[in-house]
Amino acid sequence: MNDTIDVNSPAKWEADYARGTDGWDLGGPTPAFLRLLSAQQQGRARFRPGRLLVPGAGRGHDAREFARHGFQVTAVDFSPYAVQEMRRLATPDAPLEILESDVFALPRALDGAFDYVLDYTCFCAIDPRRRGEYAGRVARWLKVGGVYIHLGFPLDAHAGGPPFAASAGEILNLFTQQGLRLLEREVPFDSVPQRRGLEELFVFARCVFVAA
Repeated sequence: MNDTIDVNSPAKWEADYARGTDGWDLGGPTPAFLRLLSAQQQGRARFRPGRLLVPGAGRGHDAREFARHGFQVTAVDFSPYAVQEMRRLATPDAPLEILESDVFALPRALDGAFDYVLDYTCFCAIDPRRRGEYAGRVARWLKVGGVYIHLGFPLDAHAGGPPFAASAGEILNLFTQQGLRLLEREVPFDSVPQRRGLEELFVFARCVFVAA
């Protein structure tokens, strides 16, 4: 079976959820994102609340955590099971707008609508041949001056996937080509043990108008 074709269908991800082979799910919020939000709570805000898009949100652990910290969050997944789980796990203190949609098919009304786009395991799950297209979508979703927070994983050279391997150079090249400027990058010290050394956090800002 050709994984790079299969990943374009919700059926592949539905099957993973049904089998329990959803290893991308940490069972809770991502430690590096919790640290960013903790800094905000302590008055050392790096990212002030605004409208945030989470593509490929899965069960919505990160989406809910940002919502709890005052962000207006739109969480997107094309797996009906993931959407059902987001609705099941919803809490009054973490309101989400939940969309069941392919990220490549979001309505044009959302272009330029977001202050932030947050990505952990969406980029590594899409067909690698569509990464340039995805980078273009991220740029379109952001307002000018909006911020793209990307926790890149897995930064290695393994064959096959998902997750599909990437390099820091590829990520930088793809998104800077779309008019995003790198603001900061770091290797998280708080990655979960099985992903330590395989992740890097990139923060970009959209600095130019992106044509429709």
